[in-house]
Amino acid sequence: MPRRINDDERLRRLEAITDATLSRLDVSDLLDELLDRVRDLLDVDTAAILLLDVHAQQLVATAAKGLEEEVRAGFRVAVGHGFAGRVAATRAPVRLTDVTGEDVLHPILVEKGIRSLLGVPIIAGGDLVGVLHVGTLSRRSFGDDDVRLLELAADRAGTAGRIRSAKMEQAAALALQRSLLPARLPEAPGVEMAARYVPGHVVGIGGDWYDVFLLPSGWLGVVIGDVSGHGLASAVVMGRIRSALRAYALICDDPAAALTLLDRKVRHFEAGSLTTALYAMISPDRTRIVISSAGHLMPVLAEPGREACLVSFPVDPPLGIGRAAGARRNATLEFPPGGILLCYTDGLVERRDRVIDVGVHRLINSVRAAPAETVCVTVMADAGVEQPTDDVALLAVRRQS
Repeated sequence: MPRRINDDERLRRLEAITDATLSRLDVSDLLDELLDRVRDLLDVDTAAILLLDVHAQQLVATAAKGLEEEVRAGFRVAVGHGFAGRVAATRAPVRLTDVTGEDVLHPILVEKGIRSLLGVPIIAGGDLVGVLHVGTLSRRSFGDDDVRLLELAADRAGTAGRIRSAKMEQAAALALQRSLLPARLPEAPGVEMAARYVPGHVVGIGGDWYDVFLLPSGWLGVVIGDVSGHGLASAVVMGRIRSALRAYALICDDPAAALTLLDRKVRHFEAGSLTTALYAMISPDRTRIVISSAGHLMPVLAEPGREACLVSFPVDPPLGIGRAAGARRNATLEFPPGGILLCYTDGLVERRDRVIDVGVHRLINSVRAAPAETVCVTVMADAGVEQPTDDVALLAVRRQS
């Protein structure tokens, strides 16, 4: 028979699950503490949380008390299979008074001698996040009060599960970003380079990128770009676009031709992803720069004895605008000894409280024909990006005298 719960016991249970101090714990610690409290309040022998792997449509053992082997083994069960899978599929509480081998998939539950089980779905924002279940070694009929308490705990676990998923996405995004941005810029004869990347959002990742590569012909490829959006999705698209541009750079003789192919690729395979990109090729003798822009901000050029200025040349439409952009154009610039080319993304110059022209003017005034690292330090300090509201990428290339 289900146990009768009095009002004092109900209040104790409610306070234990809704305790604000739980929110101050790390996600993994919160789940562990939550399971400890559930096991104590329901007087059960085991408690476990399985979170949903959306792509695999499997539940993954994430935290457990009394069933730690499930977590260590990375136990997975498909939605719709076994006890936990049944809870996930129905999105409703499931009670088993007499557990049999047919009810569960993991042998550990049988080996432990689990006689009775109660499971509830973990829902957050209308989406299935996972399953929370408890078990006893003695036969027990779980009552409605037990179900309500477990559902309350599942609500708490759902919030933690979302936080955990967000943290995992952030970690994956940061790993991807680190793998795509050059850890060190390549050494190229006749030039020196420096770069900066500052994430502008909590996730620490976005679609801004820069790239530098030496081509077999001796030309030096210099790229900076910005994929719309933030987070892992934008970082993945950015990675694909970056790799594609490198491939096109090997088969194209000029930047406009490479960006034309890249535009076709973005429109066909990355529909909905608006991207700006600037691709410059510096000649083997470093005296000339051939450049093409797909909707990207014009770079700054500074040379000894003269004030810096924006490079003036035709800017073509961004990549992936949904229609053919027509013939893309190149421009050729002289690259004087000691001159510096500064490429950047809009996060460096754009602010919510001012028009972008103000930021660009301020940037021009801070650029001098100096060593590339010095220019990056000065520009970042003058721009005031200690707490940016957008991602910032900056790449400086200086021709050696």
